[in-house]
Amino acid sequence: MRAFMTTGGLLCASLMVPCLLTARADGFLDDSTGHLALRNYAFNHDNRSGGNDRVEWAQGLLLTLRSGFTQGPVGFGVDTLGLLGVKLDSSPAHAGTGLLPVHDDGRAANDFSSLGVTGKLRFADVVVKTGTLLPKNPVVSYNDGRLLPQTFQGTQFEYTGVERLFVQGGRLDQSKLRNSSDNVDLIPSGYKGPKHGDFYFAGGNYAVNKNLSLSYYYGELENFYRQHFFGLVHKVAMGPGNLTTDLRYYDSLEAGAAYNGASDADMFAGVLSYRVGGHTFGGGYQQLSGNSALPYLNGGATTSFTSPGVSKFILEDEKTWMLRYDYDFTAVAMPGLNFMVRYYKGFDAKYSGKPADEHELDTSLKYVIQSGTFKGVGAEFRNTAYRSNVLTSWDYNRLYLTYDIKLW
Repeated sequence: MRAFMTTGGLLCASLMVPCLLTARADGFLDDSTGHLALRNYAFNHDNRSGGNDRVEWAQGLLLTLRSGFTQGPVGFGVDTLGLLGVKLDSSPAHAGTGLLPVHDDGRAANDFSSLGVTGKLRFADVVVKTGTLLPKNPVVSYNDGRLLPQTFQGTQFEYTGVERLFVQGGRLDQSKLRNSSDNVDLIPSGYKGPKHGDFYFAGGNYAVNKNLSLSYYYGELENFYRQHFFGLVHKVAMGPGNLTTDLRYYDSLEAGAAYNGASDADMFAGVLSYRVGGHTFGGGYQQLSGNSALPYLNGGATTSFTSPGVSKFILEDEKTWMLRYDYDFTAVAMPGLNFMVRYYKGFDAKYSGKPADEHELDTSLKYVIQSGTFKGVGAEFRNTAYRSNVLTSWDYNRLYLTYDIKLW
């Protein structure tokens, strides 16, 4: 904890204070925000294929400070992200849940931390950011599935000058994995060679009307793969509820020298969901075709429907059926309480040349206090049962305790 506070103090002394003293513009100060997120995670991963179980418990702190923009035709600002993870319980025999870094001797680190700084500039309807980034779009999305989020280094822009249109693009050159303090070069998931490349992306979303939105994105990891994404979301009232159609299509090919071999994966996915009262019923289908799995950046998340707890269901030629049910207890005067259950069945896939099948069942119960002294305190329990004929089978039990605090 002392190391974290020292880092934060140096940050304020070396970065924030000079900015606050020299940039007296109201927007820089009045539009600033401070947020502290506390995460206490306990993971128990039961290996059903005969290997060691993985059991760890850790505490995370995420401090986010965002300034506004200085006044004038060109506004300047700065954001900072301080991250700290602390081991509460782990052993060499059971480390490796992804909550904490693991040393060469098999022991989890006692703590790990990092500090990210992002400079930003606003001109008219364009905002440019450079430094530490948290990109989230269909071709590149940071992974926030453990104690601390994955971060990227690079530059990106966002444009909102046309009504109902959002455009963004950028270049990324490194990432910090979710259980690491070090930036590493960008490679595709599963690649073991020495090469690396920068990642370029561009695209956006357009709301045709209040019921229909379209999206397109392009991403390329130079000399590895390139990817096109097309998306459509349509909402319509039906009977007492609302029906949502969500369609997604990925077209992936190799790029440049193709250091990771041929990448040829088309993926189509569609989900229908119907919400009535507190109930949401969903079902869908996803299919890959080509001669590879769906490529994505190492350590990153995917925005496929099938990225739940253990598997991503994006193997070569894989077909997947999906079912999901959610209930929001606000409908019975219990706001903040939510229940979810979902099932995925993947089949006809190929893994290292072998036929592969897999299925997964996920359930969760989550509650966040909505008012009073402990507003923002949350608890969630998740259970996952995953089985595969070629990959390790797991039973996951996870307990999340969180507290989101708005500092100002």
